[in-house]
Amino acid sequence: MIKESHISKVIIRYALKDLDELSEVDVVIVGAGPSGLTASYYLAKEGFKVLVFERRFSFGGGTGPGGNLLPRIVFQEEARPILDDFGIKYVKTEYGLYVADPAEAVAKLSSRAIDAGVRILLGAHVEDLVYRTNPLRITGVMWVWTPIHEGGFHVDPLYTESRAVVDATGHGAEIVNIAARKIPELKIEVKGEKSGYAELAEKLVVEYTGKVIPGLYVTGMAVGNVYGLPRMGPIFGGMLLSGRKVAEIITRDLKQSY
Repeated sequence: MIKESHISKVIIRYALKDLDELSEVDVVIVGAGPSGLTASYYLAKEGFKVLVFERRFSFGGGTGPGGNLLPRIVFQEEARPILDDFGIKYVKTEYGLYVADPAEAVAKLSSRAIDAGVRILLGAHVEDLVYRTNPLRITGVMWVWTPIHEGGFHVDPLYTESRAVVDATGHGAEIVNIAARKIPELKIEVKGEKSGYAELAEKLVVEYTGKVIPGLYVTGMAVGNVYGLPRMGPIFGGMLLSGRKVAEIITRDLKQSY
């Protein structure tokens, strides 16, 4: 016999066990868009304990709507090995670009990340950071459930400590902006995103991906906001390449710190 109380008990018991285990991880990634999911996969494959916070109740960031609600997204040749790593099908076009189904891309990015051991909290909003001095560094995040944030309620957040925090929040670069605004001694200057220039943006987003200050990294379109780079629109190769690159940088940094 199924009792309603048993349903509640198993949800509460196992959810709280999960949250207890996730109060301290190796890497926190904020944003389950293409760059965040890509980074999480490669980090988990290296054996790190990775937690992704996503304020929505779904994966993919801006991937799902495709190009202006047309169900195709674009990748360039350099990103093809990553598509293969995730098993995402694609078609080569007459322009040397590749098109893929955004729904498939979102599904496979998220499922491969989870299969690699990544934990993802949906509906969780990161509202602040944790930091330390001597040396000055970021050591975690403070978060609440998204309905609390959206409702405008004042509820004290919970902490998750980590050895690295990754801003994968997209165009707003929300996490780096929090650090710049609330910890002025970090001396972070956020320059703001420029208008569209796809070819240049794809190159520069990957080039500038990496560590902002100790403990805080940036990937994907958040890179454009932090460093004043142009935006690219519905071409996603740079997002995947940026995610893989930030994973490589964090892997190197964390293994050196052991």
